This record gives sequence, structure tokens and C-alpha cells, in this order.
Amino acid sequence: MTSTGLPDSLIATLPGSSYTDPAVFAQEQEHIFETMWFCVARASELARPGAFRTVDVGRESILLTRARDHSVRAYFNVCRHRGAKLCTEEAGEVKRAFQCPYHAWTYDLNGKLVAAPNLTKMPDVGRTEYGLVSVAVREWLGYVWVCLAENPPSFEEDVVGEVVGRLGDVESIEHYDIDHLSVGRRIVYDVRANWKLIIENFMECYHCATIHPELTEVLPEFADGYAAQYYVGHGAEFGEGVEGFTVDGSEGLDRIPGVAQDQDRRYYAITVKPQVFINLVPDHVIFHRMYPVAVDRTVVECDWLYLPHVVESGKDVSRSVELFDRVNRQDFDACERTQPGMSSRMYAKGGVLVPSEHHIGAFHDWVNERLGGGPR
Repeated sequence: MTSTGLPDSLIATLPGSSYTDPAVFAQEQEHIFETMWFCVARASELARPGAFRTVDVGRESILLTRARDHSVRAYFNVCRHRGAKLCTEEAGEVKRAFQCPYHAWTYDLNGKLVAAPNLTKMPDVGRTEYGLVSVAVREWLGYVWVCLAENPPSFEEDVVGEVVGRLGDVESIEHYDIDHLSVGRRIVYDVRANWKLIIENFMECYHCATIHPELTEVLPEFADGYAAQYYVGHGAEFGEGVEGFTVDGSEGLDRIPGVAQDQDRRYYAITVKPQVFINLVPDHVIFHRMYPVAVDRTVVECDWLYLPHVVESGKDVSRSVELFDRVNRQDFDACERTQPGMSSRMYAKGGVLVPSEHHIGAFHDWVNERLGGGPR
């Protein structure tokens, strides 16, 4: 029996209020989503100068665009004049500049104030000083990542480091050449559950035999509740007779050429806190990005990435998409079934984690530390 009064096999979870209290969610927005590197878009969505996308990161709206020099820029989506939202569309393209629909203050792709009514009569107004406020931005794995912090943490330590911690080195993910893959399918899920429940679900496989019959047919070790992400460098092996990572185990699509021999016929899952899941298989990559919207709602954007010629040729990707789409829906249904229980008086002090889930306790400690507390 531990000091908490639990049997040695069990450790406590976070309390229910961590998943239901809007005040806790507000703290998470401030201390996690608005201070860490946050993945916001596929870089190919910003294909040309002037292409843009708007995304919510924590409590802020962020404007992403590609400048004339083809670099990706990110700005707070707020006009410097009276605070109006500069772009209200989710995506689009401008020719040369962004114009506020309220008073027509206009900014070029580099964020500089280039025009406004009567601006020439205000020579003391600095065009750069009153330009859009920039946000730190990086491109990696073909995705755009932003950080709202004034002094962003090291991208190499916080993002690349998560991948290295899971796979053992960065070369293992470089074999998949994710930067140059193409989006073959995108599905957006609106999940009525707290973002932490989704991460916790993704990190463990204690539930796999119960709710993932298709997945455990392809990856038999998952039927034993094996927490593959817990072991550095481990990839779950395809079952005997399974030809590809497809809904029926049939042959997949063209294998990514750089995938190493010891990575073939294996599935690797990686969690990059706070909101990215990366799934690697020999012929495609499945890339999830979570956008926590409210304490009990999370939008998940999921891309299936293939070799460019596979997508351009119109090859049928439905069997590989269907496998993980089913997995996603099964997982999100479980999270939605769990969310109401977080409000129960029975769960006020939380639940318990069995040994194959103990690594989730480290995630809970990480959340507490980010919010200014210590380990539980």
C-alpha cells in the first residue's frame, strides 16, 4: 500500500476538476498553449506569397502568411489601430497586403503599416512601430509551428527533443521525409472532451483490445495493452499475414523510400506536447493537431500524408484512411463517454492508473508543473 492509500499497482490521476473547471482551462491556455511551440498548419497550405490562414492558439487569433521572400510569417490577428480582427476568414489569399475592414489600416506581408486614411498627415507614426506584432515561427516536418511567448523556448529541445526522446534519434523520423509528403486526406473531428483526455487515450493501449478490433488485427501486440510509446525506439510490428497498415490488412501504397529496413512493417506513435500526435508506417504518415477550444471541447485536425505521386495519380487511399479514421472515432467516442464522468462527485478526487498506464502519471506531473504546481 502506498502513502496515498492505494495498492502498489495503482497511482492516482488528476482530479475531475482538471477536466471540467473553466478556470483550470484558462490557466492551461496561458501557461501551456500560449507559451509553448504549437503546430498550426501544413506549410503547403501557404503555397504562394499572400496565401494566409487564421488559427486560434490559446486565447489569441493568429494570422499566418507567406511573405514575398517565401518565408512564413505569423502575426497577432489584431489591427494596431482599434483592435479589430484583421482577417475573419479561415483561409484565403491576398495580392499584396491585409486591410482592416474597420478603418482600412493596411499592412504588407512583412507586417509593416503601408497605408491608412490620412496617414501622410501623421508623419510621426512609425510604419514598423505600428505594424502587426510578430509571433515566433518555425517550419519542421512540413508543418508551421508558432510560439506566442516573448522569449520562446528552444524548438530543438521542446519539439525535436520530444521526437528524439521517443525514437532515440532525429534521423529515425527524417527517414520518412515528412516535409515532402502530400496530404492525401484530411478529416477534422469536433470532440466533446477535454484535450488531456485525448492525450491520455493516445498514450496508452490498455483500451485497445476493448475498442480497436481493426487495429489489434494489424498490430497484435496492442491486444495485450502494450504501451509502445513508453519504450524508446520501439515500433509495433505488423501481424503475420498483414501486408499493409490498412483496415483489412491488405497491401498498402508505395513505400516511402527512406524508411529503414528495421522500420519496415512497424508502426511508431509519438506525442509532441501539448497538441501533436505523429504516427509513422512504411507507406504513409498520420499527423494529428489538436486545437483545445473549451474545457470540454477539442477540435482535432488529422492529415494522412503520402508520397506526392501517390496523391497526384489519384490512387485509392481509402483503406489506409479508414483504418485510422475508425481508430480516431473509437478513441474520441471513448473520450466523450469519459468527459461527463469528470463532473461526478465520485470522480472529485480522480481515478486510478494501472501499471501499463503509469507513464500517464508523468504527463499529469508535467501539466501540474506547467501550471505552477509541483508533482502530485
